[in-house]
Amino acid sequence: MPNPLPYPAASTGPESRSVLAIPAFRKLWNSMAFSSFGDWLGLLATTAMAQELSNGDYSKANFAIAGVFIVRLLPAVILGPIAGVIADRFDRRRLMVFCDIFRFGLYLSIPIVGNYFWLYTATILVECFTLFWSPAKEATVPNMVPKNKLESANQVSLLAAYGTAPIAAIVFSLLALVSTAISKFLPAEYSSTADLALYIDAISFLYTAWIVYQLREIPKGSASGAAVNENIGKALFEGFKFVSGSKVIKGLIFGMLGAFFAAGAVIGLARTFVGDLNAGDAAYGILFGAVFTGLALGISLGPKVFAQFSRRRIFGAALTISSFFLILLALITNLVLAIFITIILGAFAGVSWVSGFTMLGLEVADEVRGRTFAFVQSLIRISLVLVLAIAPVIAAAIGRHTFKFENFEVTYNGAAFTMFAAGIIGVIVGTISYRTMRDRPNVSLWSDILAASRGELGGITGATHTGIFISFEGGEGSGKSTQTELLKTFLEEKGEKVLLSREPGGTPLGKKLREILLDNQTGSISPRAEALMYAADRAHHVYSLIRPALEAGEVVITDRYLDSSVAYQGAGRVLQPSEVARISRWATENLTPTLTVVMDIPAEVGLSRLKSLDRLEAEPLAFHERIRQEFLNIANTDPERYFVVDATQDKTVIHQQIVERVMQMPLLSQNQNEKKRFRRQ
Repeated sequence: MPNPLPYPAASTGPESRSVLAIPAFRKLWNSMAFSSFGDWLGLLATTAMAQELSNGDYSKANFAIAGVFIVRLLPAVILGPIAGVIADRFDRRRLMVFCDIFRFGLYLSIPIVGNYFWLYTATILVECFTLFWSPAKEATVPNMVPKNKLESANQVSLLAAYGTAPIAAIVFSLLALVSTAISKFLPAEYSSTADLALYIDAISFLYTAWIVYQLREIPKGSASGAAVNENIGKALFEGFKFVSGSKVIKGLIFGMLGAFFAAGAVIGLARTFVGDLNAGDAAYGILFGAVFTGLALGISLGPKVFAQFSRRRIFGAALTISSFFLILLALITNLVLAIFITIILGAFAGVSWVSGFTMLGLEVADEVRGRTFAFVQSLIRISLVLVLAIAPVIAAAIGRHTFKFENFEVTYNGAAFTMFAAGIIGVIVGTISYRTMRDRPNVSLWSDILAASRGELGGITGATHTGIFISFEGGEGSGKSTQTELLKTFLEEKGEKVLLSREPGGTPLGKKLREILLDNQTGSISPRAEALMYAADRAHHVYSLIRPALEAGEVVITDRYLDSSVAYQGAGRVLQPSEVARISRWATENLTPTLTVVMDIPAEVGLSRLKSLDRLEAEPLAFHERIRQEFLNIANTDPERYFVVDATQDKTVIHQQIVERVMQMPLLSQNQNEKKRFRRQ
C-alpha cells in the first residue's frame, strides 16, 4: 500500500518528459507504475473479498474490511523503522525481484485458499515485502538520472505511485461488469470480481519482477549514505518537542490529523457504504476512483485556483469544506450524487493536503524538518490504524435504522452514521485549525473571496527565501527614515547582516527615476504613467538588491515598498488601488514583506515637519489625508503582517515599540537563539 503521506502531485511538463527519455529510468518507472497499480488493485480486491466472505452479515463485513486495512498498515508501523536499514544491506536488483515474485505468489494464493486467515496473513506478508521493495527503489532512482534531473524523477515517481489509483479503480469496475460472463467458463468460487482482480494483481507483480530483472544498470552494492528511518517513539518525542512551541505548526498538524481521521473513516467504510446503497463491486470501484480523481484535481489545480490566498487560510478552509461534503455524502442515498459529492470532497481534501505539506516545508526550520515530518508520519500512521479499527466497530454497533416521515421513509446504516460523525469532527478540527493559525484574524474569508475575485489579494503564498524582509510605510514627515536607521543599527548589534534601502532611489536606476518623480520642475505626470514608473523602480529594486539579499539570508529593510504605490497612486491619485497593487505585484513577482511597519501620523502634523516640499509633498492636504486613510485600510486587512505605530510619539518610544514587534518574528527569534547557543559553546 503506498505511503499515506505523498508529497504534492507533480506536473508532467517538459522536464518530466525529458527524464523519462532516459532508458534505464523509464524501465524503472514502468516497474513503479505496475507495482503501484498492483497495490491499489490489491487493496480493492482484498476489501471486496473480505465482504464476500462475510456472507451478508453486516457487522461481520465491517469488521472484516477493517481487518484488511489494519493488517495493511501495521507492518509499516512496526517494521517501517528498520525495513530501510535491512534493505540497504542487500543487492537492490535481486531484492526487488525477490519481493515482486513473492508478492505475485501471495496475491495468486489468496483467491485459491479463500478464507479470512490466509487473506490477512497474505496481506501482512505482502506489505512486509513492499516495505523492503520501496527503499530499494528509492535508493536506486538517484543512480538512474543526473543530479539536475533528480527532482523531475521524483515527481514522475509520485505520478506513478498515485496516478495509478483511478486506473486500478476503472479496471476493478470493468471486472465487476464482466465477472458474470466469465463465471460461465470458470467455477463460481474462482470467478468473482475480487478473484479476477487478484489474478490480474498477481500478474502485474510478475511483470514488474521481469522488468527489474532486466535492469542491469541497478548497482549491485548496497547504497552508501542511504536514509534510515527513525524509531517511531523517538520521532514522536523529538517531533513533539520541536513543534509544541509553534502555534502555526500545532494548528497545521492538528488539522492534518483531523483530515486523515475523516479520510480513514471514509476508506474503512466505503465498501459497506456502497453496499448500503444497493450497489456492487463496480460501484465500489467507481467511488474509490472518484476519491482519487478528486484528490488529483485538488492537488494539481488547487494551488493555481487558490493562488491568491495564503496557505494558512486555505488549509483550514479547505479541510472544513471537505468535511462538510463528507457530512453531505453520509446523508445521500443516491449513488450518482454520492460519486459527484465524493469528487468534490476529494478535491478540497487535495487542496488541504498539498497546502499542509507545503507549509510544513516552509514553516519548519531546515535542521528540524526531518524530525517534524517523521513526527507527522508516525502520528498519521497510528491515527489511521486506530480509525480503521474503530470506525467499522461503531458502524456495526449502530446497525440499520429506518426513519419515517408521514408518507416518506428512509433507511440509514451504521456506515452512514459513522461517516456523518467523522464529518462533524472534521468540520470542528478544520475550524479550530483555521482559527489557531491566526491568518488575517480581522478579515472574513468571504471578504478575501470577494477581493480575490477582483484580483486584490495577490499571491500570498509564503516565503521562498531564508531572509527577513521588513518594509516601512507612512505619510510625509512620519519619521520612516529615522526609524529604519535605528532598526538597522539595533539588528547589526545583534549580529544580523542588514541591507537598508529605499524607494524610489535604492539603485542607480532608481536614483534617476527619483529625480524625475520628485523634482518640482518635472511638472504634471499622468497618474498612470507615475504608477508605472514607480513599478519599474520597484521591479529593478527587487531584482538587483532585495531578492539577492533575502536569498543570502540577510535582513532587508526598505523605506517604502508596494503599499506606498497603492496609497499614493491609488488613493491619492484616485486610481483603482487594486489595479495599482496588481501592477506592483507583477513587477515584484509577488514578493511580500515579512513585516510592514506603518508610521501613522495626521497629514497636517507630518507636513508641518518638512522644511521644503518636493513634487508629491506639495500636493493639497486632502491628497495626503487620503493616503493616510489608505495605509490604515491596508493594515486592517492583515493585522498579523502589519504593525501600526503612532508616529506622533517620541522617536525613542517608537523605536522601542518597533524593536519589540520585530523581535517577535519567528525566524529572527530563531536566528538569535542559534547565535546564543553558538556563543555558549
